[in-house]
Amino acid sequence: MNDMLIQLGKAASLAKYELQKLSADKKNQALYEVAEGLVRESGLILSENEKDIEEGKAKGMSPGLLDRLLLTKERISQMAEGLKQVTELKDPVGEVLESFRRPNGLVIEKRRVPMGVIGIIYESRPNVTADAFGLCFKSGNAVILKGGSDALRSNLAITGVIRRSLKEAGITEDAVQIIPASDRAVTLEFMRLKEYVDLLIPRGGAGLIKSVVENSTIPVIETGTGNCHIYVDESASLSMAIPIIINAKTQRIGVCNACESLVIHENISGKLLPELARALKEHQVEIRGDEKVRRIIECVPADEEDFATEYLDYIISMKTVSSVEEAIAHINRYSTRHSESIITENGENAEKFLSEVDAACVYVNASTRFTDGFEFGFGAEIGISTQKLHARGPMGLKELTSYKYLIRGNGQSRE
Repeated sequence: MNDMLIQLGKAASLAKYELQKLSADKKNQALYEVAEGLVRESGLILSENEKDIEEGKAKGMSPGLLDRLLLTKERISQMAEGLKQVTELKDPVGEVLESFRRPNGLVIEKRRVPMGVIGIIYESRPNVTADAFGLCFKSGNAVILKGGSDALRSNLAITGVIRRSLKEAGITEDAVQIIPASDRAVTLEFMRLKEYVDLLIPRGGAGLIKSVVENSTIPVIETGTGNCHIYVDESASLSMAIPIIINAKTQRIGVCNACESLVIHENISGKLLPELARALKEHQVEIRGDEKVRRIIECVPADEEDFATEYLDYIISMKTVSSVEEAIAHINRYSTRHSESIITENGENAEKFLSEVDAACVYVNASTRFTDGFEFGFGAEIGISTQKLHARGPMGLKELTSYKYLIRGNGQSRE
């Protein structure tokens, strides 16, 4: 095992016991200082980010990935605001989930506790560095970060600011550590650091997530890719549907909650598609449609791969259906279980969609872009879990805790 990883693991293991002792007030004070530090040192962060951006352009990185990588003063301010919002959330550590007395007099209490040490492997998006720290810290966990090579300078700069701010607050800097290496061999070894890391969370594309799930010896929470759909029902209002679709597709193309696939009831396709195509064209979005879509508008033919693709680009697939049941079946077949939405004025169809679509977040008459811890009021988020064990959807503070049983007796022995 890599000596550097072992040292990081040992430091995190020591730090987690210190963090578990901190009061909510102490953690909140430190988070405020970190937030102020990020804004104060934004010039340094932006300078390092600019180097990552230039290198990404030289490598031919796509516009969607460059958008994920890019930091601005506004985005740094949003990172800082996310940390401040976390301070306003109730500290989950120590919450009593259940308490009961057994017939033999034993009093059993189920109490929420930190996970311990959390490892996070992520790609491109340097804002994850601050988000991950904030939620892990508030929930009493130490965190070891492994960002992508594309954002190495940005991530090192952000982590450096956080560590300096923690030191000024009188808290161990090892509450957050980052792996400075960018090669894949180190990443694979990190996935096997089970002796020191209690939970591993991957954030990134399908390839990264698959690699972590298949190679990690540490328990993993799968944060899936986002092939998100919007279904336009035959009763939908066009004045509502088109702005929602444009927002979901174009507001930010490089994020996992962007709409990648559109499903359209055939009875509304004739009215919707010409107007929608004009609106998408204004945003330079390429349409890939099935045969029925191509009868109405000029577009690129769609195939099976298109229906299953998370583009992270100015591309959208379109599929026509004859019923809400067919729409649900199509979505459940190609969905990555992230976020799905229906645009409808039919209450029965809305409820059917909500109950039968298998995804972490299911919407009625709203953009999929709202699947986000900040928008849900969780403050920053650690990721969007698309699995069903332990956590699902935007992962906030509670999702980064476990629990233990505390048993109080007065001399009982088991017969």
